[in-house]
Amino acid sequence: MPDRPSISKRAARRLIQQAFVLTGRDRTVRQHIREARLEVLWVLEDWNFEWTVVMDRGRIRFERRASRAPDAVLRWPEAADFFASIQEGRTPGGAMNLEGDLGLRKYVEPVYRSFCRSLEHVIQYPVDDAGNPLM
Repeated sequence: MPDRPSISKRAARRLIQQAFVLTGRDRTVRQHIREARLEVLWVLEDWNFEWTVVMDRGRIRFERRASRAPDAVLRWPEAADFFASIQEGRTPGGAMNLEGDLGLRKYVEPVYRSFCRSLEHVIQYPVDDAGNPLM
């Protein structure tokens, strides 16, 4: 990220939320999770930054609050590495840690891959559907 300014926590939350809106529109993802009913807590540890993704029979919902009883937890130790990977077009999977029922990986991975593509797009073009800037 040397040529780009760092992303603030507030901007990151808005970018992440918009990326999940786009991910929820992905037909392939919706097809993969049509049987899933689960909550996944996503955590950027060094920022103490958490959000919940609810998958409910083909629908994805982003919640700003951390789930009290998630079915799985995705963790990244460093937010900077997470965002740098996304901006470089790589899925930041090396440092990602999936905790909980590993059988849920079949639902989490397609959502995660689509989210990373969507977030890369949103970082490059940081506007919402109405054309309002996200950063």
